[in-house]
Order: sequence, then C-alpha cells, then structure tokens
Amino acid sequence: MPRLMLTDELWSKLRTILLQVGIYYKSNLRLTVEGMLYRMRVGCPWRDLPDLFGCWNSIYKRFNCWSASGKFLTIFKYLVNDPDMEWVFIDGSYVKAHQHSAGAASDETQAIGKSRAGNTTKLHLAVDSCGLPIEFELTGGEIHDCTAAPNLIDKLDVSEIIVADKGYDSEKIRTQIRDKGSMPVIPRKENSLVGNHDMDWCLYKYRHLVENAFARLKHYRAIATRYDKLKRNYESMVAIACAYLWLPL
Repeated sequence: MPRLMLTDELWSKLRTILLQVGIYYKSNLRLTVEGMLYRMRVGCPWRDLPDLFGCWNSIYKRFNCWSASGKFLTIFKYLVNDPDMEWVFIDGSYVKAHQHSAGAASDETQAIGKSRAGNTTKLHLAVDSCGLPIEFELTGGEIHDCTAAPNLIDKLDVSEIIVADKGYDSEKIRTQIRDKGSMPVIPRKENSLVGNHDMDWCLYKYRHLVENAFARLKHYRAIATRYDKLKRNYESMVAIACAYLWLPL
C-alpha cells in the first residue's frame, strides 16, 4: 500500500478550504487529492499511479481542470495565513526540465529555457521570517534573478526588510523595495563603487531560510525535476507543495 500524506486532521482542514474554492466533496475526493500528492512526492507518470487512488485518467483530468481554473494557487493563498512579514527573503533556484516536459501543444511560452544545465525552469521564491513560502514566480532558466525580481516584489505585501543575495544587486530593485515601504538588504558586487558599508551582515546570515525552503520543496520529486509540459500545471504542482508546508499550521 502506498504511503499517504493527509492525516484526518489535515484532511478536515483541507476539505473546508476545497469547499471555499468551489471543489465540492465527493466520496472519492480524499483519495483523488492523495493521488495528486503521491505524484508530487514520487514524480511518477500519471499512468503509474497506484490503483488505490482510483482511475489515473480521472485524477489527471481533475488536476488539469483545477489547474486551468487556478484553484491550486487559490488554495495556497488561503493557507498563507498571517505570515510574519518583518523580514522577507527572496531567491531563485534552477529546476531541471525532464525531456518529457518538452513539446507542449501551445504557442504560449511554458517557462522552459536554455541555461548551463540544459533545459531548465527557474523558480523564484519569497519566504517570510519563518522560512515559509508566501509568493513565487516561474520563468525560463535563462532569465536572470534581476529580471524576474520586479514581478515577484510587486506581489509582496508590505514588509520591514527584504533580503536577497548579490544576484539582485540593482539600484532599480532597491528603489522598488523602498517605494514599497521596505528596506533592502542586498550586498553589492565586488566591483561596486558604493561598497557595502551600510550592509546588515548579521541579518543577511538568515538568508539561509529561503535556501531551506527550496530544500524542503525539492524533497518532492515532481518539484525537484519538472515533468509537466504546461507552465500552469508545474505552477500548480509548486503551489500544492507550498500549500502542504502551511497545512499543519
């Protein structure tokens, strides 16, 4: 029997949220959600889901339908309850795109690009002071952190401080952060004429919280490697993983 991820307590909480986003309770709903979580955890093809969860095609169709309507992102937002916005940490991480993720039958960009690692997607993540994910963006792997940062920062609520590494060393980004009423803590590059005399290095050491969040998300194999052809489906898978980190709280 495959391992399950939802205890009765977690399922009771999640079922209430599902109802709020328009997913109504059916007799097999819990096993359907468990099937999606199983696929997130082990990264198997949908066809290889164990029979315990029901017909694989029905589970995939539900996942695809909920993904197209943005329900997974809405569930994630419901679960991000009262984050600690004193400090916010942002960073990006590469995700290797499996060969099965190529060839989507769509003219839209699917957030897969060429980088040194080949075909990759880049996950841009923001976490709160407790290291819990609060926002994320997906781009192709060739997109620099500075290019994706403005959209990610725009999504954030007001915080006291936003911390990032030197990959975000840009006066435009610093100005955007200040305009939001926050203070940037971003080290300048070695060739900077301004220098780092104003850096709060003690606070900067806590930037490992966003790296820890990436590590927790990439415990799940369908997050660590991208198998989904469509950007929205991989985005939904990331939203499920982020929501699961918040679910016990």
